[in-house]
Amino acid sequence: MQRGFWNKLPRPFFCLAPMANVTDAAFRRVIAKYGKPDVLWSEFVSADGLQSAGREKLLIDFLYDKSERPIVAQIFGARPETIEQSSALIVELGFSGIDINMGCPDRAVERQGAGAALIKNPALAKEIIAAAKQGAGDVPVSVKTRTGYNTNIVEEWIDNLLEARPAAITLHARTRKQMSKVPADWDSVRRAVEIARGSGTLIVGNGSVGSPKEARVRAAESGCDGVMFGSAIFGNPWLFANRTPKLHERLTVMVEHARAFEELLGEHKNFSIMRKHFGAYARGFDGAAELREKLMRTENADEVESIVLKDHKISRSC
Repeated sequence: MQRGFWNKLPRPFFCLAPMANVTDAAFRRVIAKYGKPDVLWSEFVSADGLQSAGREKLLIDFLYDKSERPIVAQIFGARPETIEQSSALIVELGFSGIDINMGCPDRAVERQGAGAALIKNPALAKEIIAAAKQGAGDVPVSVKTRTGYNTNIVEEWIDNLLEARPAAITLHARTRKQMSKVPADWDSVRRAVEIARGSGTLIVGNGSVGSPKEARVRAAESGCDGVMFGSAIFGNPWLFANRTPKLHERLTVMVEHARAFEELLGEHKNFSIMRKHFGAYARGFDGAAELREKLMRTENADEVESIVLKDHKISRSC
């Protein structure tokens, strides 16, 4: 089993979940500057797509900076051959690790037999891990998944995955059916830790964690090696630095984020993606609703900066 960078992490370590149209190169660059976690993930990318004529359009999701290391590239798919080929490509791109998505509930992904659909097909799931490892060489391969599809089958499912010996398993402590509508079941993480004990595979817990303090409690209670954060990062690139910025700083960094998005991704992605971030940055203060309303109509970083300069008199240092 290749564990690579995983062996060098503290215990417990903290990492940021891959989230489509959220944890892109621009946001990760900002996070790495203001509150870098122990590990970062790319957005997930189709392994089939990476082996198609549309590869170049997808590679923008694998854009990263050395400041983000260690960084893991996540792929999804249900064809071992393209998983192997895409894993080899990821190695060429210099990523620290490769992660296979086996938990995404998106119907388009599941129709391919990928994402959460693999929970119902453990034989194929193990083939895919083996194929990724074949393409990865010395680069470690991990899996991100859920506790089950319609019902919790964590013991059976984790036991199956361990047969393929991934370097790590990130367990989102909900089933596919539950989505994120119920509290995360951290007892399932504890059970996964017990099953994996002695296997060499690390267990990362994921679900409903809002702060490093809470993450340490979850890790202590479950025995997991690391904790993955998700939605708590919205509007809060300081999350892993465990500090609360002043409003002036939050708005300044919001403009910096918009500028980074435009510079890094503007030719490839619509600026409207930034709106979900504006809604998160601009909250919890007098006038927040009015500011959000204006920001939601912006079409570029200059407009964002102009509005914030006018309404809140931040500096142009960003």
